[in-house]
Amino acid sequence: MIDAEFRLSPTVARQLQAQVPRMAERVLAAIVSEVPLYADPFRGGLGVNIEGAIRAALEGFLALAESSEATRRHPDRERVHDAAYALGQGEARAGRPIDALTAAYGVGARAAWRDLGGAAIDAGLSSTEVARLAELVFSFINDISVRSINGHADALASRGQIRQRRRERLCLKLIEGAAEEELRAAAELAEWPPPRRLCALLLDQEDADALITELDPETLRPGEDLPGVETGRTVLLVPASREADRGALSGALIGALHGRRAVVGPATAWSAVRASHLRVLACARLEVADSPGPVDSEAHLLELVLGADPAALADLRRRVLAPLETVSATAAEKLIATLRAWLLHQGRRDDVARALFVHPQTVRYRMGQLRDLFGEALSDPRQVLELTVALA
Repeated sequence: MIDAEFRLSPTVARQLQAQVPRMAERVLAAIVSEVPLYADPFRGGLGVNIEGAIRAALEGFLALAESSEATRRHPDRERVHDAAYALGQGEARAGRPIDALTAAYGVGARAAWRDLGGAAIDAGLSSTEVARLAELVFSFINDISVRSINGHADALASRGQIRQRRRERLCLKLIEGAAEEELRAAAELAEWPPPRRLCALLLDQEDADALITELDPETLRPGEDLPGVETGRTVLLVPASREADRGALSGALIGALHGRRAVVGPATAWSAVRASHLRVLACARLEVADSPGPVDSEAHLLELVLGADPAALADLRRRVLAPLETVSATAAEKLIATLRAWLLHQGRRDDVARALFVHPQTVRYRMGQLRDLFGEALSDPRQVLELTVALA
């Protein structure tokens, strides 16, 4: 902020303006020398541009210091502020931290004052006026550094939002099963380094909000509801753990999921994670998915296979159990239980009896009935397989 009670005379202002080109060179040299992060970037063409920006800031300061209170709202002030804001934005886009920029402002202010102070004394300013000018210089630097800090912060926020939206779109492309070439292009645009493997994690939206900070920072989350996912739930694509080649989630995350309704899909190649997504959706339709804790889909492959086509399973069951249509419903129920146990225990009569809580002779009797009903089917490998699947 320029002090409204202090003005440079036009004569002094012109004398100081004449020193601006040399001051700009020295300010740039000081920044390059004292702020290591700018040692290389400010050499060459960029250095020329930065020197021009320093010169413009110095000229803007002197123009404001010369103006009256009424005219200090003129375009020079806005141009200086806009340039400082744009500088902060540019530094953020270049990936340089705000600390480097504020350090450069401090170094630049000291370097500029060395020349300005000397020039002010040569121009005949009193010691009081030189002190007031010093206050103006450092107040001005503080003012424009705040503008640059704001520009830097806004650019980072904007960049973060853009990157987040791009990652959300990448997540959708992965779930939709886009071609790998398209996925790689989307990953590069989203600044997302593809991991070796990914796995899908289905959980409630609230749990996802609570756990997202505990997951790998490269975890992807869609920005909208997904087809096939019930309202209030979402799918996260989590880089697979290095603890197991299968890619199970880490023990720490399994612990974090304790007590939460979640389904963990298998780890797949990152570009093929759609398969893991479809697996968790299929597993979510099973009764086990309602358990109060994480469900590993790998532990329920049999149920998933059997439930893949319920109508086909029902048709298979009806066809292979057709011989039981000739007996009563009560008898059929007992014979089905016996046949299932006989198949699972590979015909070991005592094991079947223990499983059914009946006498071995009862098993022998029922198996005799079943052989009469099914005939050679109980000896045919293909038909035994069909019976096993139908009764699983």
